[in-house]
Amino acid sequence: METVIEVQNLNKSFEHIHAVKNVNISIRQGEVFGLLGANGSGKSTTIECILGTKKSDTGSISILGMSPQQDRKKLFEKVGVQFQEANYPEKIRVAELCEVTATLYKKALDYKPLLKEFGLWEKQKSYVSELSGGLKQRLFITLALIPDPEVVFLDELTTGLDARARRDVWKSLSQLKERGMTILLTSHFMDEIEALCDRIMILKHGETIFYGTVQQAMQESACEKLEDAYLWYTDEEEIRIESI
Repeated sequence: METVIEVQNLNKSFEHIHAVKNVNISIRQGEVFGLLGANGSGKSTTIECILGTKKSDTGSISILGMSPQQDRKKLFEKVGVQFQEANYPEKIRVAELCEVTATLYKKALDYKPLLKEFGLWEKQKSYVSELSGGLKQRLFITLALIPDPEVVFLDELTTGLDARARRDVWKSLSQLKERGMTILLTSHFMDEIEALCDRIMILKHGETIFYGTVQQAMQESACEKLEDAYLWYTDEEEIRIESI
């Protein structure tokens, strides 16, 4: 299967802080890959370097065989991005925001079928600020899909949502996976990671402490639940102390 994202020996520092240390990632076409870690673990910096919004100090990065630094314009047409802190004008309607987004791309999809697919058809004339949390997140997925991307980056997509809204978003992501979309996502919800991800990476202080499948993470940590395995990898010393 074709490799879509390839990261080799990625390093990034800010003054005296080594934010990312020798990170290596390989993501195949149609794979859902989860990047995990506590706040400050290096997740955001890693993604920003992969996307080219931050320049790495050393290492090589390739998306669809292209450099995010040198081929930004070409990649812009092939990559969809949703960030957790997406800020839009309060007085812009759903359809208007979709139209504005479509004008940014040479070959944008018709957004109307996307609105139907993600349950937003009846909300075309609603202001974005009036949408519930779950509807906003589905809208953000829609916006990321308008350029008809081959790769999608999703950052903390279900943070702040109730259980039903989270399940709705999971269903949407499962549909993308079935269509062969390559997805890199971050999340603090281990049930979400277990339901969606083919493989995961756990970062701690900028370093990779686990890379593999969810099942491997549980087997290697001798934990029955992914959440326990995640805590074992990220806070092993604290867990040992509590168990004494």
